[in-house]
Amino acid sequence: MEAPRAPRRPHRLEIHGHVRVDDWFWLNQREDPDVLAYLEAENAFCEARIAHLAPLRERLVAEIKERIPQTDTSAPVRVRKHWYYTRTQEGLDYPIHCRRAAPDAPEQIILDVNVLAEGQSFCEVAGRALHPSERWLAYAVDHVGRRLYTIRIRDLQTGVDLPVRIEGTGGDLVWAEDGEHLFYTRKDPQTLRPDRVFRHRRGSDPAEDVLVYEETDETFHLGLGKTTSRRFLLIGSEHTLRSEVRFVDAHDPTRPWTVFAERSGEHEYHIDHHAGHWWIRSNDDARNFRLFRAPEVSIGRETWNEIVPHREDALLTEVVLFDHHLVTSERVEGLRRLRVLDHEGTLLRELAFDEPAYEAHLGANPEPDAPAVRVHYSSMTTPESVLEFDLETAAVTVLKEQEVGGVFDRSDYVTDRLWAPARDGVRVPISVVRRRDTPVDGSAPCVLYGYGSYGISLDANFSAARLSLLDRGFVFAIAHVRGGSELGRKWYEQGKTRHKWNTFHDFIDCAEHLVAQRWTSTDRLFCWGGSAGGLLVGTVVNERPDLFEGAIAQVPFVDIVTTMLDDSIPLTTGEYDEWGNPHVEEDYWRMLSYSPYDNVREQRYPHLLVMAGLHDSQVQYWEPAKWVAKLRVTESGDELLLLHTNMEAGHGGASGREGRYRELALQYAFLLDRAGVAAK
Repeated sequence: MEAPRAPRRPHRLEIHGHVRVDDWFWLNQREDPDVLAYLEAENAFCEARIAHLAPLRERLVAEIKERIPQTDTSAPVRVRKHWYYTRTQEGLDYPIHCRRAAPDAPEQIILDVNVLAEGQSFCEVAGRALHPSERWLAYAVDHVGRRLYTIRIRDLQTGVDLPVRIEGTGGDLVWAEDGEHLFYTRKDPQTLRPDRVFRHRRGSDPAEDVLVYEETDETFHLGLGKTTSRRFLLIGSEHTLRSEVRFVDAHDPTRPWTVFAERSGEHEYHIDHHAGHWWIRSNDDARNFRLFRAPEVSIGRETWNEIVPHREDALLTEVVLFDHHLVTSERVEGLRRLRVLDHEGTLLRELAFDEPAYEAHLGANPEPDAPAVRVHYSSMTTPESVLEFDLETAAVTVLKEQEVGGVFDRSDYVTDRLWAPARDGVRVPISVVRRRDTPVDGSAPCVLYGYGSYGISLDANFSAARLSLLDRGFVFAIAHVRGGSELGRKWYEQGKTRHKWNTFHDFIDCAEHLVAQRWTSTDRLFCWGGSAGGLLVGTVVNERPDLFEGAIAQVPFVDIVTTMLDDSIPLTTGEYDEWGNPHVEEDYWRMLSYSPYDNVREQRYPHLLVMAGLHDSQVQYWEPAKWVAKLRVTESGDELLLLHTNMEAGHGGASGREGRYRELALQYAFLLDRAGVAAK
């Protein structure tokens, strides 16, 4: 089957005296029949070119289903007077949310997402807010994939939704403790920026809802929360480099809101309240953050008392408050460390993990009177466990361990932590997993995964589905490149704006290190990334196509300059401090230097599988579509170039389990085929 060719319709773009001609600019019209026809043609071409992999894809889906229990139940969490949990059921695509009045009491189904999804091609439930009486549940649902949600309120005594429907919301919602008012965010209909907070009185017409706060600075977005003490409601105005939080008495929520600390400079802070005090995690004179405590009635900066000091070698990422303890999550040398302290900041104990690479994060801990802290732990060889650490004794209770179906023995697999030398002298960590019998002699195929943006860190966690690659001889590696926060805030700052090239160079240097250390070879090496990680993939295959045999780019952010010049596109204005503002000439030229779409050139590219979502609100579908269209007319080899667009989903891909398994099977089949091990 001949590859589709999107017609060239030149569009002139000029700024800073520089002209770009975009031949595929026209693809940004989602409702245009020509656009939809092109996307469908690419989908048909993709399926035709990999038709021989249909049996393998079905085998992979079956393997994934066998390894991931289709009927399962999460570890229950106590919230107020009930125990809440989520379960899945074989044959059903979506979770079922339940509760019990006691651990051994009869089950009550409070929200079956499978029912909400009936007759829908997509279904996502965002925020779920429990009323203080536990009688009503507010939830937000999206049936398109655009992340515009409709709020419904369910009477948990009858199981029936109230007639009220609040359309076009951001999916963020919280009940006040007065039992009467529900707060929620709305999005700008064009940019999809959460920019307003409304107050809804239960039983009233949504047309009467009160605008509580509007964020007029287009570089900020809004979020909602409630303190651990449940005494205060919070509105957070968040920006890449600064924040501002407002609060109001949760029992008297119609009063004016108070600003905790006004936005200024590059001050980021997060607040909580418990035991009669405010607790503030702040980067004030502390790049890696520190923890302060302030009196409830006096919040001026002069009243902040330092409890956990700043450490240059540890990034303070989270604090959970208990009646007599606090638990901190920190990143040290790329790994999470959990510490238990008293309210004065005295270290009582550390929660230690002994594998070379792992993921350990704080779980749901909603009740501060709990005697133990809940932690989720896994590694690339160890399935996830839900643990409880007794705050007084550090005794460990395993509440649940992820079951892995089929033939699985964790001792068959081994994980390593490597340090790749980057070209400027820093060391970049790499987490690696393989079967113990997979040789390290250059013969094994390898996938190198990366992200490297927004300060988001990648953890070395377990994936039952990934075993399908490992059991066929693949090595799976994660490059913890600059732009994430694995090695602290400095690691993030060295991979953004004017330092963004470090992200791409780190990834290339990690790939070269894997080859040099004979974990793989260039004709067996693949790269993989999604969203901003897709930008990473797009840039490195432009720069070093010789280094990779193939690449997977999921919803890739590849047309960065055009997107960041258009402030009507979702996310643009809030990300100038991440990428730069191309309206500024220096930023423009820097961003243009690495923009994957603008730097496509005639050369042999690796085999490419590009994934998109028609309703994507984060990375618009036309970015991957334009990129593939341009690659089609510049490619100089016979390598595979495939575009697969989910016509019924957004940024996260398919919403149901079956759809997610099939998308993953497509990606795995592509890798196995290009590595020559599809028959295994």
